[in-house]
Amino acid sequence: MAHTIADKTKLLHRVRRIRGQVEAIERDLERDADCSETLHAISACRGAMDALMAEVVEGHIRYHLFDGSNKPTASQSRAAEDLIDALKTYLR
Repeated sequence: MAHTIADKTKLLHRVRRIRGQVEAIERDLERDADCSETLHAISACRGAMDALMAEVVEGHIRYHLFDGSNKPTASQSRAAEDLIDALKTYLR
């Protein structure tokens, strides 16, 4: 996953924030927090995971489909951007 090496620090920060969110969910469950509070924490965690997934997939598309050794056509670039936009919308 060479494309993740360039963004390693940023991705690790995201993962650490997600870990904190998961730990907050665990604490909510341990202290018998209100259901709505726990659901909001789960929703926030899911959103963070989806954003992480979108970022890694976008990097994968850009690195593995357009590796820099060949210039994509306008149609290929447009298709890649459309795919990335659709993915980000789906994962919101």
